[in-house]
Amino acid sequence: MKKVKARLSVTGSVLVILIVSICLTCSGNYGAKGPAESEMQQRADIIRIAAMQKFGKLERPAVTFLHQKHSEAVAKKNKDCTACHLTRKDRQVFKYMRLEDSTQQAVMDVYHTNCVACHQQTAAANEKSGPVVCGECHQERTDLVSVWQPIGMDKSLHYRHSKAQNEKCERCHHQYDEVTKKLFYAKGQEGTCRYCHQDLTEENRISLQQASHLECINCHRQTLAKFDDAGPITCGGCHDPAQQKLIERLKVVPRMQRNQPDTVFVRTSKSGIKDLKQATRMKMVPFNHQSHEEYSDTCRVCHHANLNACVQCHTLQGTKEGKYVTLEASMHRLNVNMSCSGCHEINQRAPECAGCHVSIAKTRQQDPSACQACHMADAVQVAESLQQTDEKELAAMYLAAREPMTDMYAASDIPENVEIKALKNQYEPVKLPHRKIIKTLSNNINNSKLVAYFHADKNTLCQACHHHSPAGQKPPNCASCHGRPFDERDPSKPGLMAAYHRQCMDCHDAMGLEKPVATNCVACHPKKSIL
Repeated sequence: MKKVKARLSVTGSVLVILIVSICLTCSGNYGAKGPAESEMQQRADIIRIAAMQKFGKLERPAVTFLHQKHSEAVAKKNKDCTACHLTRKDRQVFKYMRLEDSTQQAVMDVYHTNCVACHQQTAAANEKSGPVVCGECHQERTDLVSVWQPIGMDKSLHYRHSKAQNEKCERCHHQYDEVTKKLFYAKGQEGTCRYCHQDLTEENRISLQQASHLECINCHRQTLAKFDDAGPITCGGCHDPAQQKLIERLKVVPRMQRNQPDTVFVRTSKSGIKDLKQATRMKMVPFNHQSHEEYSDTCRVCHHANLNACVQCHTLQGTKEGKYVTLEASMHRLNVNMSCSGCHEINQRAPECAGCHVSIAKTRQQDPSACQACHMADAVQVAESLQQTDEKELAAMYLAAREPMTDMYAASDIPENVEIKALKNQYEPVKLPHRKIIKTLSNNINNSKLVAYFHADKNTLCQACHHHSPAGQKPPNCASCHGRPFDERDPSKPGLMAAYHRQCMDCHDAMGLEKPVATNCVACHPKKSIL
């Protein structure tokens, strides 16, 4: 019996050792970290070959294909894109070695036959080659990081292309005729490719990716065949962030001409500005279209669906075409750069503005009078005036009548220093360089037109810190509202010490100021001298 127990004991020990060994092995395999960051390759040409997905679920992982790496290898053999891509009607087709996806087996055979054959031939020539075994192609690559970045046609790039094509807009711009089933050029109705070509192919419209590669790369290739200089034809040439920075940008770009107005009233009705049946209770907004063009790289900043007036999609009640976003919401939604308020809010995040708008005044309710900075014109008066005056001229008159606020209190009226004695038992009083702060904030925003029209009073800057007190030249001090200690009956109002620290440190953080920091109390609070 003792021998049996001994054997069981030994067997049990062996099993325990085996289990522990297996666990350690498994944890070593499955818990292993990926390659170190320094070992990972950053590339803009990573393509996942998943053509078989259209026929059903993939049996193996999609193949990670480095397009530019293969292009460079082909170029060394004095070959070009036609080594892998066929052409149709003088245009390169970007499917691999085929014009269409016929059947699952046919597509699979195209890849297996041609890719493996090329790799075998390269290896036979004693040259560095690619894999020929299934598992070496079909694997999840963890050593690659995509830095692919989309590229758009901004005003500078558009002007360069327009000039190179002798302003023949039809070279790129077209529309589809539903009757003739053909593309045609509609002069004066040019729009961005993105208005028709979406992320995915829809009916008779190919995706934006296919459209841009067909048009752009084929044009660049044809240009290179005639001249020494042309646009890029490689993935990295367009989509690598470092390469994008090398693209020449004009400092002064002539205005793009598409019969757009210089000044206009923001429409509230599809039927026209003279129709008062749909007039809102709010006054109308005269809009300087030309100046806003100067601040934007593309028209799509505002005209995200087409170049029509916003009310064509965003009506007062909302429509399906506008995804039921009303006109009011489309103009005032925050965190949306296509709306007026959203775009202005983004500008407020600039370091010179963020100290007040992002950190301090973000919870402050805007005064209703601020609406009048935009809503200036009574709709009935506008309609009557339009019987004698052109809309562009009338809108310009209203805008010219708006007076920007550029004044600030005289330096002698602003306290030079303010002593904060809230922690005088532990530290010396804080000497706040009050006048210097106000002067710095004022100088930072002196040249901003946005500030000039939306900072309505001399004391607007003061309101950033003195945020819930009546506007005035001598606002009450912080202790007038913030008690010491914290009032538990009013949780929305911090105690005095918390109020000071939140105001000061949040402002410094938003503006990117290095000093003082939260970990260095004595940068603001001098050490109390010991007698």
